Amino acid sequence: MENSIRIDKYLWAIRIFKTRSLASQACKAGKIKIDGNNIKASREVKIDDIITIQIGQLSKTIKVKNIIKNRVSAKLAIENYEYLTPAEEYEKLKLQKEMNIEYRDRGSGRPTKKERRIITKLKKEKF
Repeated sequence: MENSIRIDKYLWAIRIFKTRSLASQACKAGKIKIDGNNIKASREVKIDDIITIQIGQLSKTIKVKNIIKNRVSAKLAIENYEYLTPAEEYEKLKLQKEMNIEYRDRGSGRPTKKERRIITKLKKEKF
């Protein structure tokens, strides 16, 4: 086994991202951090590195246990990293869903008249 591997290839191999290009795009967008620093897709990841991955509203934290070159099954992928994401992250996400917070994807534009009426109706029913 090697001592290090590119971060985009590693995240793809452990099934955090569906494709390697998605992992590269996440690195370019600043959604992948090692020790709190934004990194490039070509950054080498080593054993015991702590990686923070921003996926939507959720911030996942993992610790590298083993370096693998190729994509493996989900059961084997879990053995290659340690999940360090605190339970508060999931509670925060659950709370946002329960509170029915209005959220729009970036770049989707303003809501249409019909969408605004639905949003207003939902807000009135809530209280």
